[in-house]
Amino acid sequence: MKQNTVRLIVALVIIILLVLAGRFGFTVVKIGYVEKVIKSETFDPVAYVNGIWSSKLIPAFNDKSVDLPTILVEIKPDAKGHVTKSELVPVAKQYGLITAGEADEFMVKGTGQVVSVDTSTNMGSMAIQLNGYSGPIKVNVYIGPIIPADDTSIRDAVGFIQFGDFQDQTQYGKVAVEINNRVIKDVVSPLDLKNIKGKTVTFEGAFTVRTFNLVVIDLSEINIVPIMITVEQ
Repeated sequence: MKQNTVRLIVALVIIILLVLAGRFGFTVVKIGYVEKVIKSETFDPVAYVNGIWSSKLIPAFNDKSVDLPTILVEIKPDAKGHVTKSELVPVAKQYGLITAGEADEFMVKGTGQVVSVDTSTNMGSMAIQLNGYSGPIKVNVYIGPIIPADDTSIRDAVGFIQFGDFQDQTQYGKVAVEINNRVIKDVVSPLDLKNIKGKTVTFEGAFTVRTFNLVVIDLSEINIVPIMITVEQ
C-alpha cells in the first residue's frame, strides 16, 4: 500500500511538472506517454495473479491437462535425445499450444515415483519415474526455491494470458515471475522434500519446448513447472 502511494505521488509530480513545462515553454511530453508510465508503475502482479489463481489458472489445468505419458509416447527422440522441429509440430498441435514466439507449450498431468531429488542449486528439481511411460525422456519437476526466470510455462500454456492485455513486456514478464513465486509458496513449500524420495506423487503443471531458430531439439529431458502436487501416504 505504501509503495503504491509513493508511485501515485511520483506520477502526480510528473504531471504537474509537465503542465508547468508547457506553460513556460519547455518541451511537453504527450499525456498519453504519462498515462503509460503511470499504468506501468501502478501495475500489481501479485494482485493480478491473486485474481486468477483459484478462479482461472487452477480450473484451466484441472480441465485441460493431458496425461503426460500420452504426449511422451508420441515424441520419439533418437539415441541422443534429439527430435526435429517438424516431428514436434503435430504433437504440439494435438496436445498443446504453439506460441507466436515459436515455443511448444503443454499442460500436463501425471503420477509417478520420485527417484531422485536435486537441491544442489537454487533451481532444484525432482526426477519422476512416470507411470505409463518407459521411454528415454527424463521427467523433472521443479521444486525451487527458485524457478528459472525465463521459464514462463504456466503463463504461456493456459492461453488466456496474452501479451496484448498488458501495458508492456515488463508487466507481462512480472506476471510470469509472480506465478512462479506462487508455485513455490503454495505448491512446493508444503511438501516434505527431505523425505519425498521414493514417494509416489501426482502432479499437474506445464512445460515448454523452445523451437525458435532450431531444426533439431534436445528432448532428453523435460522440466515441468507444477501447479499441483500431491504425495501418496
